[in-house]
Amino acid sequence: MWPDLIQKAKENGLDVIQTYVFWNGHEPSPGKIENEYGPVEWEIGAPGKAYTKWAAQMAEGLNAGVPWIMCKQDDAPGDVINTCNGFYCENFVPNSKSKPKMWTENWTGWYTKFGGAVPYRPAEDVAFSVARFIQNGGSFVNYYMFHGGTNFGNTAGRFVATSYDYDAPLDEYGLPREPKYTHLKNLHRAIKMCEPALVFADARVTKLGKNQEAHVYSSNSGSCAAFLANYDTQWSVKVTFSGTQYELPPWSISILPDCKKEVYNTARVSAPRYHAKMTPISGFSWQSYIDETPTADDDSTFSGSGLYEQLNVTRDNSDYLWYMTDVTVKTSEEPILTVMSAGHTLHVFVNGQFQGTAYGSLEKPQLTFSQKVPLRAGLNKISLLSAAVGLANVGAHFERYNQGVLGPVTLQGLREGTWDLTRSKWSYKVGMKGEQLGLHTISGSSSVEWEQSAVAQKQPLTWYKTTFNAPVRSDPLAIDMSSMGKGQMWINGESIGRHWPANKASGKCGQCNYAGTFTETKCLGDCGKPSQRWYHVPRSWLKPSGNLLVVFEEMGGDPRGISLVKRTAK
Repeated sequence: MWPDLIQKAKENGLDVIQTYVFWNGHEPSPGKIENEYGPVEWEIGAPGKAYTKWAAQMAEGLNAGVPWIMCKQDDAPGDVINTCNGFYCENFVPNSKSKPKMWTENWTGWYTKFGGAVPYRPAEDVAFSVARFIQNGGSFVNYYMFHGGTNFGNTAGRFVATSYDYDAPLDEYGLPREPKYTHLKNLHRAIKMCEPALVFADARVTKLGKNQEAHVYSSNSGSCAAFLANYDTQWSVKVTFSGTQYELPPWSISILPDCKKEVYNTARVSAPRYHAKMTPISGFSWQSYIDETPTADDDSTFSGSGLYEQLNVTRDNSDYLWYMTDVTVKTSEEPILTVMSAGHTLHVFVNGQFQGTAYGSLEKPQLTFSQKVPLRAGLNKISLLSAAVGLANVGAHFERYNQGVLGPVTLQGLREGTWDLTRSKWSYKVGMKGEQLGLHTISGSSSVEWEQSAVAQKQPLTWYKTTFNAPVRSDPLAIDMSSMGKGQMWINGESIGRHWPANKASGKCGQCNYAGTFTETKCLGDCGKPSQRWYHVPRSWLKPSGNLLVVFEEMGGDPRGISLVKRTAK
């Protein structure tokens, strides 16, 4: 996949490919070089400034022979270059005249969150932002993202979907997203035609109207390039430049590499407009295995007084932590069980029977479960399965972020009044039994007896497995999970990531005008549908035949609706 991605990026006019290198790969000894540390520094004050200075001195002291940059770091010290990240950076000014004006993240879209509508950014606006940055003296633009990716495994941030498509010019599957891909390709060609004039001197800026202006670059050798801008968000205008009239659509910039002929306008899209298609290839024949609600006597279970914070117990080795306690009543009753949790999702069981689910959101991860539950005379077992949906990945003081059931936990409406279970004896177990058995692996999947004739449907805490052959063609592949609730998926032991089709997208969807300032909530799609329906399957993970697909379903779904699909550009 990578050779094809790099070739498509090169054909689009890109000069450099930026990829992530994990901290333990390039920095095996202590010390860190930060990304977007500026907002954190502003929050914590003097200690943050001292850390920024130390990080810069440490980096420059390595004598690596390459420039160092700090994104969103207005006070980047020494020769470290401060750069801009955002949807627009035309007004950004480096903190020293000796430093170039660099845009390290031009956000081509935005990430999808579980429970949120899918954001997209019009091609016209991305092109407008780039042309405006260049006409204002910008020297470097990096797209974040140019190729959308996938948050495989548990790598997604808190409540961030498994897909990290980002409405990028090359989508999550490596296919060109049109018209964005071709429209930017034409933009890059036009800008490079202006290069002799751009690198010679600063622009001369003249007004062409109330919301219109010209940025003109020229050299002693006769090179000349002009950018004619219309910032009006509603009206096209006709402007006169060097004796010639030009029509500028709203919120657009025309590029004239010779100061005469317009070769490109950011709002005039000549590239085809179409959406990629997902075409079903085949369904699956499933087997099922129902996981268990654990007891205090199970292996790897421990007990203590009160409620423990989830991440301190699981250490992120599993998304799941069981909280278990016993309640004894004299007669059968139906009190209201109220559980307050720091997040992210909660599945409630009483005496092994599923009672319901509650979940938070990216904006408010905390949740409250409150409903009547049946208690029988005698001993009752309350089991709470807390499931994490990623780690916090933006902000300061991550050590203050909590997960799991922290209380209060109460039973209201009992004949004896209200019972507060918060400080009772609780037992804990990390992970699901199926995880411990390795049911998602090729070797572990044979460690239990799977049901074949009566496959479980709409049953919480259920594992499903099947095998399939890889399609012979080279089309990108995905799994359609629209019939399922929430859980995780694996192919040949590799984690595809978390699925959560039951969490429908909310937001204000509708027509989106490219003109005007873009924000991550301006252009949204798929309201009322799953935030993510299709889950990318890398071809490199597949064998010609006998591929193992395993799904763990937390809430209950219908596996008969799962299918293998191919993605095509047209």
